Amino acid sequence: MKPIFKNLYLVSVLLLFVACGTGKKAAGELVSVKAVSVGFYNLENLFDTIKGDNLDDEYLPNGPMRWTSMKYKSKLKNMAYAISQIGLETTPKGVSILGVCEIENKSVLEDLVKEPAIANRTYNIVHYDSPDRRGVDVGLLYDPRDFIVTSSKSYRLNMPGDTLFLTRDQLLVSGYLLNEKIHVIVGHWPSRWGGETASSPRREAAAALSKHIADSIYRQEPKAKIIIMGDFNDDPANVSVAKVLDAKRNREDVPKQGLYNPMWRIHDSGVGSLAYNNQWNLFDQIIISEPFLHNDNSHLRFWKAEVFNKSFLIQQEGAYKGTPLRTHAGGVWLNGYSDHFPTLIYLVKE
Repeated sequence: MKPIFKNLYLVSVLLLFVACGTGKKAAGELVSVKAVSVGFYNLENLFDTIKGDNLDDEYLPNGPMRWTSMKYKSKLKNMAYAISQIGLETTPKGVSILGVCEIENKSVLEDLVKEPAIANRTYNIVHYDSPDRRGVDVGLLYDPRDFIVTSSKSYRLNMPGDTLFLTRDQLLVSGYLLNEKIHVIVGHWPSRWGGETASSPRREAAAALSKHIADSIYRQEPKAKIIIMGDFNDDPANVSVAKVLDAKRNREDVPKQGLYNPMWRIHDSGVGSLAYNNQWNLFDQIIISEPFLHNDNSHLRFWKAEVFNKSFLIQQEGAYKGTPLRTHAGGVWLNGYSDHFPTLIYLVKE
């Protein structure tokens, strides 16, 4: 193999560049490209075994889940293995940026990145404490060999007239991915507790906050490359995502400084990231800004999106067969992974 291909991550990407290039390359000429994967993963109640100031009684050694050190260490091992496999078939170094949610604190992430399965990735952590009553937060893991963080900020979500409302903050991390500036917004929008319709205003407020953050970035950088990811507790066609955030289903419908949701078509095909009452939902979404849709091969551009639903993450028998193999089901410890599948996008660059 010639040296030009040593960093070639996926041969089929060459066809993409020949077909969609800017005309700078002669027809049929091979182009060396690099692909990076950016993902999101709900880690499903990654709690430690220590009593905190939050409502974590369920996940203590004497709590309902009998959350012992053995179970905690097994959970860390399982989650680290799952993370080690995300995007591995296409990007040999694995996922470069991974947003996460349902983590109790920064300490559990520090324990996670030390696990042998991913220790060699040298993942760095961005985390802020949120006011959520259970104490669960969002965070970001990143490979400093690919992504250099320059700033981060946490945004609080408030509901006017509801002083008792507490939820997860949204995280903004800015930096340089393969030497190009990008902005990553990580969220875990309010749940559907109380019913989908009754709880929708809270998720619409969360979507409005994400939109505000993105619009603020756009005002400073008209061609900003923005990634909005998270467990939205809504599907792509729900009001919060489709109307408030205004993330489009079709890339040809995305206006300048607009947003594109590549997960929408995936959900239309019947694929989801979690299952509830025999129905697949795709709450775990990754949305990108319009500048990622350009055809300039010399800059980072969007290639494709997927739900990472490999067989080892799937329940193989019983009442929940075919759904994510979670940590607990019906109060029984299954020693699984999460009740959500990870999702990811691939970005490519010449």
